[in-house]
Amino acid sequence: DVGESEMTFFPGYTTPTLGYNGPYLGPTIKVRNGENIDITVNNNLKQRTSVHWHGLHVPAEWDGGPHQEINPGGTWNPRFTINQPAATLWYHPHAMGLTGEHAYMGLAGLFVIEDEVSDNLSIPDTYGVDDFPIVLQDRRFFDDGRFAYAQSMMDVMHGVIGNYLLVNGSLWPNLDVPNGLIRLRVLNGSNSSIYRVSFSDNRSFHQIATDGGFQEAPVLINELTLSAGERSEILVNFGADQPGSKTSLLVEQYTGNKFESMQFTVQNGKNNSLSVPNDLTSVEWLKEEDASKVRTFKMETMSRGMGMMRRGGRLTINGRNMDLGYINERIKLNSTEIWEIENHSAMMMQLPHSMHLHDVQFQILDRNGEKPALKERGRKDTVLLLPGERVRIIARFEDYTGVYMYHCHLLEHEDNGMMGQFEVVS
Repeated sequence: DVGESEMTFFPGYTTPTLGYNGPYLGPTIKVRNGENIDITVNNNLKQRTSVHWHGLHVPAEWDGGPHQEINPGGTWNPRFTINQPAATLWYHPHAMGLTGEHAYMGLAGLFVIEDEVSDNLSIPDTYGVDDFPIVLQDRRFFDDGRFAYAQSMMDVMHGVIGNYLLVNGSLWPNLDVPNGLIRLRVLNGSNSSIYRVSFSDNRSFHQIATDGGFQEAPVLINELTLSAGERSEILVNFGADQPGSKTSLLVEQYTGNKFESMQFTVQNGKNNSLSVPNDLTSVEWLKEEDASKVRTFKMETMSRGMGMMRRGGRLTINGRNMDLGYINERIKLNSTEIWEIENHSAMMMQLPHSMHLHDVQFQILDRNGEKPALKERGRKDTVLLLPGERVRIIARFEDYTGVYMYHCHLLEHEDNGMMGQFEVVS
């Protein structure tokens, strides 16, 4: 059920919210590869909405984008078979022009796939005990406690950036963790922020999965950068920590704001003997020579004068704003393509973007002509492009025909035109 509710984030103040089956956010949906899924979505809002399965490989009719909106009081019943490896995905609204507002009010949840590979890995996998969801969202509030989702022109261009940091819908939560290895499934669930995530004691940790699933081997890092919509699974070892010791998760926004977002407290007598594995899975790497087509995409942010001279406004992809009646790209079923994506903006409008493709998981070939860092090598559905950057990705469009979206996942950019459509045709 998609409904209105309220939460208390600050003592004495009530915040109106939206949630799935609850007041804020939604339940983690856990499924297995090959499982048949039957979901009923009831829209109890006064506005149209939709539920998009971000990162999920599904037939176009069940994608949950702008073509599958649910009217107020309506019901949607998607039915599909899970057809991809173990991964941490998520779901959120995707109604035309309302995505940012609805997500800001609380509509989001994790969608976790397991398979034989994840079953056989000796890593933390007990949900809520040593395997934890971490949904990061920055928010700002009016003085009366309401979310301050009011879009000025500055908010449209830079995104609605908050000065409070919520973790799983809470301010400054504490998480009791075992005296051993834990797994964090980290989602940047913000509307438009880019996060740099690290620990207050600068401890290192291992990334084991990108957006679309496990990497071939763990990658040792001490900070993680996630743009809006991106996910990462990490293993953190508290085995050498004394029971009762504490550390914090630090989150820094692209704008420079820094938060101690949450605290970890190590528990006595809850040790586990798990260790970081050397290998995780085998990734099928797509080959450039197998690509039948190369497409170019320019994500452009233009000044007011330039925008008035171009078709559709100031936030465009290849010079166009989103038009539900127009198919931007047609792609042959079962083909492999390279997409060259460039953050190409006016000199005075140097803004980041975050490109998301529906339905497919892609691989990054290079960033600014260089091989991607190890932490970006894996299955991806969302990629960050800082001003002036150029990223080449490769993807195979298989199994399903129909119309899907590609767009900037900075939601204020998406809602204001930075989105297009591709149709997979037989």
